[in-house]
Amino acid sequence: MLNIEEIKEIIPHRYPFLFIDKVLIEEIGVKGLGYKNVTINEPFFQGHFPNMPVMPGVIIVESMAQVGAVILLSDERYKGKTPYFAGINKVRFKRKVVPGDTLKMEVILTRVRGSVGVGEGKAYVGDELACEGEFLFAIE
Repeated sequence: MLNIEEIKEIIPHRYPFLFIDKVLIEEIGVKGLGYKNVTINEPFFQGHFPNMPVMPGVIIVESMAQVGAVILLSDERYKGKTPYFAGINKVRFKRKVVPGDTLKMEVILTRVRGSVGVGEGKAYVGDELACEGEFLFAIE
């Protein structure tokens, strides 16, 4: 299980735009699990929404993409590269994510060819599906 310091050695994201706390790589370059402990101290809760904090859906999707980036960059072939969002498809939100929740993200990189790839992610709170979708990325 990679901790936050090990994650920061792999991907370039930093506070306040690093949205994962731990990653377990299940298969190098292919699949893994990521975790985010959602706290009221997250900067985005100041405005989303005052007195009714809800984790923005785009941040949930970004969190899954960051897990995917760690998985991709765990493969020696991609060390030192940077994956960039190229698109998102079929994203659906099923439940709110609020302070106190732990977001568990399952990410599988389904296709990586040359400098482009596709991943699928599912984010859960407990056993409840919170978000699912597909993301496309470019590697530079």
